[in-house]
Amino acid sequence: MSAADEILDVVDEQDRVVGQASRGEIYARGLRHRCVFVQARDTSGRIFVHRRTATKLVFPSLHDMFVGGVVGAGESYDDAALREAEEELGVSGLPRPTHLFTFLYDNGAGQSWWSAVYEVRCELPVRPQVEEVAWHDFLPETEVERLLTEWEWVPDGLAAYRRLRTTPPG
Repeated sequence: MSAADEILDVVDEQDRVVGQASRGEIYARGLRHRCVFVQARDTSGRIFVHRRTATKLVFPSLHDMFVGGVVGAGESYDDAALREAEEELGVSGLPRPTHLFTFLYDNGAGQSWWSAVYEVRCELPVRPQVEEVAWHDFLPETEVERLLTEWEWVPDGLAAYRRLRTTPPG
């Protein structure tokens, strides 16, 4: 099954499930769905940053400071966060990511999804999926901040990062 064939829940503006559709149909029709964003940090507190592959359905070849992806039909945000973090980092046995906040991403041009933001400490050697990640490194937060204006970032990840930087803990 290709990524475009994966079945996802379609949700409304209150994040209630109103139907299901394939990922390809959801993207083509601009249907609202659910995603998870997981900020992975190493033992030194550096942030995992990567460039997406050119074959990604959404935001190909752009940089991101989160791992994550879509929430499958019937899947919880928490389960999706752990699954996506382990898949994209290429590890198993991560601690369960900690939920920080959820927000509705909407670019006003037909891309809208509920976005649950998490964090996780990754003390394992990473082996990112070559199908998902073209380049990666753990960078100090000061370097990520510097690169915000130099690199092209995924807009939903950038929105999540900006909210994360301004949301008080707890």
